[in-house]
Amino acid sequence: MVRQALFAGLVVDEYENPVEITFIGDEPCYVVDDAGFRRHIPSENVDRQVLQQMSEMISGHEGIISEQAAKMLGQEDIFTKAMIETQLKQIDQQLNNLLETGIPEEGRAYMGMTGFRIKINVHGEVIEVIQPGLIEPDEE
Repeated sequence: MVRQALFAGLVVDEYENPVEITFIGDEPCYVVDDAGFRRHIPSENVDRQVLQQMSEMISGHEGIISEQAAKMLGQEDIFTKAMIETQLKQIDQQLNNLLETGIPEEGRAYMGMTGFRIKINVHGEVIEVIQPGLIEPDEE
């Protein structure tokens, strides 16, 4: 199975221009226009940076996230909450699995509709992960 760019269609450059996806061999790359020079950045580098940021946001909040997820599923029993919390505590393993399986097209489309975007520079460094509706730490 050929790995896909995890956040295809959700990545923009520092000037808000959409970033293209292409392959070099079997490796998916985000292509950033750097004043006419097309820089090819392995998507895994960018994807891992974003997943690391998400992991850090979850860390320490597993209990409340599992409680809310169980509510959304309509399964508010303690077993469901415990199962979800266990999965969240093993988030690094879950994110590695996500890199392998990818995000379904429908999931990426939904993320795009909510305004989720990843802003990168020409070197493939994540400048910002835009997640509408997220409460800033100082607003909690």
